[in-house]
Amino acid sequence: MAQIISMATPETRHKPNILITGSPGTGKSTLAQQVAEKLGFEFIEISKEVRENNLQGEFDEQYNCHVLDEDKLLDHISDRMDSDDGGIVVDYHGCDLFPERWFDVVVVLRCATEKLYDRLQSRGYSEFKIKENVECEIFGTLLEEAKESYKEEIVHELQSETPDQMEENLDRICKWAAAFKNSGGQEPQSDEMDQ
Repeated sequence: MAQIISMATPETRHKPNILITGSPGTGKSTLAQQVAEKLGFEFIEISKEVRENNLQGEFDEQYNCHVLDEDKLLDHISDRMDSDDGGIVVDYHGCDLFPERWFDVVVVLRCATEKLYDRLQSRGYSEFKIKENVECEIFGTLLEEAKESYKEEIVHELQSETPDQMEENLDRICKWAAAFKNSGGQEPQSDEMDQ
């Protein structure tokens, strides 16, 4: 007997799933955790899931870190992401590996390169990793990746440089989640999303 696998969609999900992405140092983890706490959503910090559940592949000497085993990760979180309950906030520095159906809101955090450089340097990143991440920010690589991977109307670019901007971003994302809930899972109109 074949097993039927249920995959949630925005129409069947009770609460939106939110992806917060951006270059390292843009404030993804901080904002994602705040959004999850404020909305009462589950928070999935991908780097933590990978470490705690051995979802990495070989070690990359150049980047001084393990390579993500994407298949293991996707298998590991698929039941949660495909649930009709929704209400999950995911934090990761990439977005093109996730199925499009998993997210109702995709937020790409941006930061001025000078600030980003200082933040990464204070974290002890090598000059090579700092250069790679700053170049990624200059070229808007993650924003383009998000626009190519998801419907453009659910992708939102937000500046994340000051505490005031971070607070505004938190409020804005919570309003988007409320608009999703009030629309009965239908995609809110763009004027609802931008209020």
